Amino acid sequence: MLLEVLGSALLGLALSAVALRTLAGRLPSTRIVLVSGVGGALFGAYLTHFSLGPGHNTLMATLGGAVFVSAVVLSLLLRPAARSGRSSARTPFSVPS
Repeated sequence: MLLEVLGSALLGLALSAVALRTLAGRLPSTRIVLVSGVGGALFGAYLTHFSLGPGHNTLMATLGGAVFVSAVVLSLLLRPAARSGRSSARTPFSVPS
């Protein structure tokens, strides 16, 4: 159980560091991203461990669930990419001309 917690926290930290390195302009502050990545990984590990139930203590499945939930949480933090040159003066649901 301790390996699952430490492993999922380290995987969440690594995943959030990779996200910060590659998508720095589209993410909020570094602290929020790191905490969200680790928190999502810990929640994912707990959720996977709980859903598998007793007798299915597979470390790889738990860590896989931790990485998946952490990636989902980090994807929710992404902001839209900055547009270049075009203004967004169109009304919603308008057909481009």
